Amino acid sequence: MQQQIRSALVPVARVGKELTYLSTCSSTNDVLKAMAEAGAADGAVLVAGEQTRGKGRLGRSFTSAAGKGVYLSVLLRPDLPPEALLPLTGFTAEAMRRAICRVTGAEVGIKWVNDLLLNGRKLCGILTESAFSAGGRLNYVVVGVGLNVNYDSGDFPAELRDIAGSLQTELGRPFDRIPLIAAMIQALDDLYDALLRGETEAYLTAYRQHCLTLRRDVLLVQNGASTPAYALDVDQDLGLRVRFPDGREALIRSGEASVRGLTGYGT
Repeated sequence: MQQQIRSALVPVARVGKELTYLSTCSSTNDVLKAMAEAGAADGAVLVAGEQTRGKGRLGRSFTSAAGKGVYLSVLLRPDLPPEALLPLTGFTAEAMRRAICRVTGAEVGIKWVNDLLLNGRKLCGILTESAFSAGGRLNYVVVGVGLNVNYDSGDFPAELRDIAGSLQTELGRPFDRIPLIAAMIQALDDLYDALLRGETEAYLTAYRQHCLTLRRDVLLVQNGASTPAYALDVDQDLGLRVRFPDGREALIRSGEASVRGLTGYGT
């Protein structure tokens, strides 16, 4: 599998030059973080055929069945201040959206901040984890991506069947994972190059264009409390600007924004 992925890759600047494939692992993020501590190179990628303890945002688990999805993580060691990486997770969603569209032709949308949806169902989740020195300097960032490819609806836990989908369930046919993995790595390499050069305006513009959360009624979920609002826009760091029913506006940088009218994401 590792050689097949290498053969499918076009030349990359950084991401994917060091590539490891494991048939199974606990979590690609956890394994790659251990590899980072052992000296793995900037741009190293770990791909797994299966995760036994896949992780999502906010401590959630991520279903990661063998051969059914793409589970990969990338290690970044950018010489940038931490604040420059605030939009990284959301820009990764845009990069993955481009990769999926390139391979499948599907017009996938983004739910703020970083979920990818097709026909109202979640296809892909992204988890970013950072490590800092005692002095607050960034040591590295690990970005994990999980894409549901060849799942059937019955493969998902019962509580997720109204929310989760896969390329196969939504497009009606199975997909070879190798071209998807190669396209995703290439898209991550393009994004990292743009981030290092400070030229991410195209990602911000595309994110705004494809973010399904914007210009909709949403339900903000923060610290266990739910508040209705209207999603206006995102700022340059992908903070969500909202307007509350009383006319107040605020910039939201954490929590969930359930979108009314999208299947499985609110009423």
